[in-house]
Amino acid sequence: MKTKVVIVSPCMGAYGGIEAFVLAIAAAVRREPDMEVRICLKRVQGFALQPSLKAMLQGENVIYTDRGADRDLIETIRWSDAVHLQNAPPDVVFFAKLFRKPLAMTIHNYMTRGFTPHRLLWRLAARMADERWYNSQFVWDTWEPGVKRTGSRKVPTVSKLPEGWSPPAERRGFVFLSRWIANKGVDTLVDAYARAKLDREKWPLVLMGDGPLRKLIEYAIKKRELTGIRVLGFVDEATKTEQIKNARWIVVPPNTKEDFGLTAVEARNLGVPCIITRDGGLPEAAGKQALICEPNNPEALARLLEHAAAMDESEYAGRATRTREELATELEPIEFYAQSYRRLAHHER
Repeated sequence: MKTKVVIVSPCMGAYGGIEAFVLAIAAAVRREPDMEVRICLKRVQGFALQPSLKAMLQGENVIYTDRGADRDLIETIRWSDAVHLQNAPPDVVFFAKLFRKPLAMTIHNYMTRGFTPHRLLWRLAARMADERWYNSQFVWDTWEPGVKRTGSRKVPTVSKLPEGWSPPAERRGFVFLSRWIANKGVDTLVDAYARAKLDREKWPLVLMGDGPLRKLIEYAIKKRELTGIRVLGFVDEATKTEQIKNARWIVVPPNTKEDFGLTAVEARNLGVPCIITRDGGLPEAAGKQALICEPNNPEALARLLEHAAAMDESEYAGRATRTREELATELEPIEFYAQSYRRLAHHER
């Protein structure tokens, strides 16, 4: 008899890190002959299905549910032998416990300070899980600031990581990949690139991603007559991998208390070191070989771009090799999830 697992994730309708994570786990678990998995996307307030998510879900049999006592959500939980919930929405926790289903949570987002009824309810919901897997030490410490609970641990969240390697001497410039929204740093990076004293032909900047700030950023690039910048917008996985692996550095400069930093992990798996801001869990994701400055500081980021450009070939090649080697010791293998589902379904600890 197969072990039946439902992966439940709140969803705004766009393709992001959590959606990539859920799809990667589901694909890995389906390769196990003794397991069956369903994906349940729980529409949150303001949900609007975006073309990016629609494209990535092509061929997936996804169950969409609403908040509260949604019939499809209830029936899917009853069908399962184990529930893997993303974050800690209390309604899903309630039904999992009502039907006595083993419950694991991956907690992606940090808990803000202060006590409100909403935060208290989510903290209580997290306590009711059989296991809690926090995606970074930063996130874990905001939920469990003192003594850590039994059943809690750090498990960095990764999607299907891109594969490949370009010889360091053949790489050029910087690359950025994120949603173009406030505090993700695309505006800070463009400002820093404008300030940096660089040979822009030798050190181009490729911007990938899309979002509400795109028109504003494109206008700023044009108004400041910045050369060396290419805007690619939303790209497919193959293009993303090609652009990252052929760059010297990936730049990840948020000012938003980043929970972890999947983009940094993807780049490191390709042997591309990171230039980052000291923001939330991002330094954990970027590793020891990263260059770091404080968030929301274009001048400091400009100096890092200059430092990266001036780095000699041997030092850079060493960082590129080490950042990938070190990453392999920091992540759980994707098989962790199938093994954990079996253990939970059989009530083993």
